[in-house]
Amino acid sequence: MTLDQLIQSLTPEVYENLKNAIATGRWPDGRKLVDDQRELCMQAVIYYEETHQVPADQRVGFIGGQCSSKADDDDVQPLNLH
Repeated sequence: MTLDQLIQSLTPEVYENLKNAIATGRWPDGRKLVDDQRELCMQAVIYYEETHQVPADQRVGFIGGQCSSKADDDDVQPLNLH
């Protein structure tokens, strides 16, 4: 089974468990995720969301809204790097 096939076969319940594991740093049974596991979980969740067409505002890491300062276009100043 390829990684592609594996992620395509994930159930919504497994997807939610992966998201919770990323957020808490622990598996549902309480064991701690190691860094490599967390990275693989994040990759799987991102790929799942993309292939299952999860709306952007429901995806992991989504930050909605606008900046609270609501600066006008007139306030834009170019940044010159010299």
